[in-house]
Amino acid sequence: MTLKHCIHLSLGLLALQAAAPAAAAEADGWTANLRYRHEAVDDEAFARDAAADTLRLRLGWSRALAHGFSTGFEGEGVAELGDRFNSGANGETAYPAVPDARALEINQAWLRWRGERAGGTLGRQRLAFDNHRFVGNVGWRQNEQTFDGLSADATLRDGLVLRYAWLDRVHRVFGDEARDPLARERRLDSHLLNLAWQGAGGSLVGYGYWHEDQDVAAASTRTLGLRWTGQRAFGQAGFGWTLEAANQQDHADNPNATDADYLLVEPSLSARGLTWKLGWEQLGGDGRTAFQTPLATLHAFNGWADKFLVTPANGLEDRYASVSGKFGSGRLDDKLAWTLAWHDLQSDRGSLDYGHEWNASLAFPLPAGFSGLVKLADYRSDGFARDTRKLWLQLERTWP
Repeated sequence: MTLKHCIHLSLGLLALQAAAPAAAAEADGWTANLRYRHEAVDDEAFARDAAADTLRLRLGWSRALAHGFSTGFEGEGVAELGDRFNSGANGETAYPAVPDARALEINQAWLRWRGERAGGTLGRQRLAFDNHRFVGNVGWRQNEQTFDGLSADATLRDGLVLRYAWLDRVHRVFGDEARDPLARERRLDSHLLNLAWQGAGGSLVGYGYWHEDQDVAAASTRTLGLRWTGQRAFGQAGFGWTLEAANQQDHADNPNATDADYLLVEPSLSARGLTWKLGWEQLGGDGRTAFQTPLATLHAFNGWADKFLVTPANGLEDRYASVSGKFGSGRLDDKLAWTLAWHDLQSDRGSLDYGHEWNASLAFPLPAGFSGLVKLADYRSDGFARDTRKLWLQLERTWP
């Protein structure tokens, strides 16, 4: 049975359950999410500035079935409120890109089984591994990234969890109406394996990601890596760390010979309500090919201006520092969350200076269950790309 047949079966089960009387269900529920966002972009590569106002509505439904099975569905709609930006679907190429295109599509549709120590999900689903650096749902964009496939997990023993996923297709953030067909979705035959051990000394993860892109052969890679995170308390302070190393090589029908390394060193210190981080992230490159993470939540890394969604051929070194915390008094006590970050961006090969970037954000609660966000990115180039400044204003509400 092919995955398409399995998805059709899953959708058929959804329809049958929707037609069944409510009394026959063990549990059921609806969820909804509404998000409005204004994104302003001043990119010196364009004569015009972008001003994107978009509104997203996401509706989800799930129901528990018998014997540990459950099923769920989620639809998503994105409206473009104006056309002073290039969404990738509206043809406004004179403006900088803001990839929040109009959409009306199925975001998730799955059949799931959950046992005491194992479980699995079949169908279109949200998927993320570790910190989203290699596989994520890109939740920042209005149209998130989801996958068609099969995912499973098993607790082999206390503290030891094995995760596996087979991906047949990725539905990308650019939406089904993107003018570039390859931006809409990609056909895959990818196998993801992730083994995590959680103990008193922290978390140790070994992973192997065999990613085959059947539409863009040059994107097919095999990535093997190891990730170690932990934290220690020292009186009123806490010291944490993340150490990670991986190697990436060409895979399947990739016509390019690829052999690139990934390294991450990130110590952190938490004290007096603040969390300080220093980081050094290296994605290797040899001038022809570089370490790539095409299924990642890329916006979370290397600066919010999104200048490095594709690693340059000479690789990338990101030396960064950040501080975050909360403040407020009275009813807003510790409810105003802020972050300030700085990135120094250089090449891995050739000692090229790509520039630097400042990021800042403030998240805050609003009446009636809404939340607000103000976010800034200021990228200053040194010969790579062009100076770019971005501003985001966002309102969001989730039910229940």
